[in-house]
Amino acid sequence: MRELLGKKLKYDVTTSYGLVLVPSQSVLTQEHLDLFQQHRIDFMDIMTTVEEEEIESESSINSSEHLVQKASQYAKDLFERIQSQKKIPLLEIKNDLIPIVQQAAENPDLYELFQAVKAKDEYTHQHNIGVGILSTLIGKWLNLDDKEVALLSLAATMHDVGKITIAEEILLKPGKLSDDEYGEMKQHTVRGYNMLRETAGIHYRVALVALQHHERADGTGYPLGLKDSQVDRMSRIVAVADVFHAMSSKRPYHEMMPFYEVVNRMREGFFGELDPHIVAVFLNNMIQNLVGRKVKLTDGRWGEVVYINPTDDTNPLVKIDDIFVDLSRERHIHIKEVVV
Repeated sequence: MRELLGKKLKYDVTTSYGLVLVPSQSVLTQEHLDLFQQHRIDFMDIMTTVEEEEIESESSINSSEHLVQKASQYAKDLFERIQSQKKIPLLEIKNDLIPIVQQAAENPDLYELFQAVKAKDEYTHQHNIGVGILSTLIGKWLNLDDKEVALLSLAATMHDVGKITIAEEILLKPGKLSDDEYGEMKQHTVRGYNMLRETAGIHYRVALVALQHHERADGTGYPLGLKDSQVDRMSRIVAVADVFHAMSSKRPYHEMMPFYEVVNRMREGFFGELDPHIVAVFLNNMIQNLVGRKVKLTDGRWGEVVYINPTDDTNPLVKIDDIFVDLSRERHIHIKEVVV
């Protein structure tokens, strides 16, 4: 388990007789790992910590994109370990991964954060982190308390853990899935639920999010076809983050969608597919942050958003050089991209 090298122990590592092999706060070396193997210590039970000073230093020096990349690489290694060892190291995830997710969500520049979380190449693990960060953000906008936000961050980051049981040729297929392949893909919700439910110390709502994040308010989702309040609120939050991130990212079978199309598609299902209140809070915060932003329009011109029309908020007033273009009147022009 070479990924433990250089990490600091969170707790003492002891033998089955209670003898301390290596005390907490020790920085792990190869000699320590050899000692653990000699005493048959389960590496999944070894909890390491990321020092707060290290996280704070990285966040102040580096961009959100660096934090997202760091978390995505961590998630990739983590999910590979879970796949091979069939065990979820809950304390390690809480201590090492979730603080990075929450730190990234603190970025006050919303569109810089959106740009950072977009999956541009390796979709699967960037998606886990992107949904974790976006869900954390939505939870704060909904005024959840700190304890609930922390639980939401964990649940959202682990929402797709069941996909480790799905074959890569299905996960990475560039075209449309066959009915059989889609049926297999849908099983990730139930399998993720079972994996999390069997993890010692897990909160039941974390497992529920894995099960329910593809349920829809109108009963058209899966795996159970639940409706409205039958779906846990955290699952409904993660569903919004999941849909937004998927449409905003490059995937094996489609490119990133333009800004206006992402917003319109989320609004199309406003009263059916997704929780309308959560969608409204998310889109309102996103659109109000457009003022002062540089945007690229679908006709190729660049401009700056200067005013949000309260009755047509997705078609604002845009200043292009010395002229003003009212997108609520120029209905053939839309915002293609918000520039960071």
